[in-house]
Amino acid sequence: MMRTRAAARAVAGGALLAAWVGLLASGSAGEPAAADTSAARGVAQASPDAAGLEPSQLARGEYLAKAADCAGCHTAPQGGAPYAGGVGMVSPFGTIVTSNITPDPQYGIGRYTYEDFERALRKGVARGGKRLYPAMPYVSFSKLSDEDVRALYLFMLHGVAPVATPTPRSDVAFPFNQRWALRFWQMAFVPSKPYVPHPQSDAMWNRGAYLVQGAGHCGACHTPRGMFYQESGLDESSSDYLVGGVNDHWFAPNLTGDMGSGLGRLTAADIAAFLKTGHGAGVIAYGSMVEHVEDSSQYLSDEDLQAIAHYLKSLPAQQPSGTFTRGADPARWSANGSRVPDSLSVGFNVYQSFCASCHHADGRGVPNAFPALAGNPSVIAKDTTSLIRLLVEGGNSPATQSGPPRQSMPSFATTLADVEIAQVLTYIRSAWGNNAQPVTANDVATLRTELHK
Repeated sequence: MMRTRAAARAVAGGALLAAWVGLLASGSAGEPAAADTSAARGVAQASPDAAGLEPSQLARGEYLAKAADCAGCHTAPQGGAPYAGGVGMVSPFGTIVTSNITPDPQYGIGRYTYEDFERALRKGVARGGKRLYPAMPYVSFSKLSDEDVRALYLFMLHGVAPVATPTPRSDVAFPFNQRWALRFWQMAFVPSKPYVPHPQSDAMWNRGAYLVQGAGHCGACHTPRGMFYQESGLDESSSDYLVGGVNDHWFAPNLTGDMGSGLGRLTAADIAAFLKTGHGAGVIAYGSMVEHVEDSSQYLSDEDLQAIAHYLKSLPAQQPSGTFTRGADPARWSANGSRVPDSLSVGFNVYQSFCASCHHADGRGVPNAFPALAGNPSVIAKDTTSLIRLLVEGGNSPATQSGPPRQSMPSFATTLADVEIAQVLTYIRSAWGNNAQPVTANDVATLRTELHK
């Protein structure tokens, strides 16, 4: 859609940068001032102006803020003041710092009118005309209803403690710091209308679609990007929508009905439980999904979780990859060529030495503790980025209000060589009924290099 090569490079580069960060990206300068101490302790101090508001309005806005995971990117880790920003996100082009979105009039959004807020949220244009990187998922937020946008505005302005902390300047090199190019990107790729219910679908389906496409902004991670780094599909009408995508060296898996690497073998109840606790049918959240479950989806009502699951289960299988045959062992099929005995297999012996104690010899894991590897959609996905990263860096399961205790997986970066990681992943992807392509030592070495930049 872009007419010149230069414009295309600028827009694509700006959007690429944005894919590595959370929500509002700020370019304001200055060193952080001392934050309001009570806010830093997480104590909510509503604005005095909130006195005339109905409690239900603030409650609705607070719920939407959780559904949209606003705090996830706008609250610094290790005791940062809620919504005060300051999270530095590293990208190949520099570091972008998330902005202060508390109602502080100088450093936050305290002077925003509703019209200012609505334009930033839906169009990606901040007060004063500054274009926001599409790391803030305004492509999805454009689908929010007027009522929800207003409720979110009232909560952010009157239900959040103001924090007088400036946002440090983002360190982004030329030409990716040229925000003017985002005008053309936004014209091409930002929807112009809120979500419109499908009259042929029931209310539960429409509620789920609204949450997935809007506040939940699932497509921001689970939909692949096009040549200008735009989401290549925005709803179920696209065969690319929610088929999986790589962001910040994590592969967000296929959410369509694929029976292999998708949600085809999970029930709606499994999906709802996963969003509530991070655990469902032996599948456990990992990577950036852990924070999303902890900060956002665990707080959704059971009705909304069921609606999301209902909508996702309605999506037909798209771009299938990998297969699982319960009770079979594709690794031993003659179609896979010659195979050495397990006793001589590097992958098998690495698995027995380092993995079987938690995931068990049969790959079934431990319910509500360690994920099953047999039949796990992420294990047999076409993209192995997440699998390699988990072995290199380790990880942990979510800690939620209603789920089981957090469990951790150690890093094997200094324990296993690249070829050993490749061999054990190849074994896992071809045992217990799993059938997916092998992993190479070059795959592991390449990702290690990217992670350590």
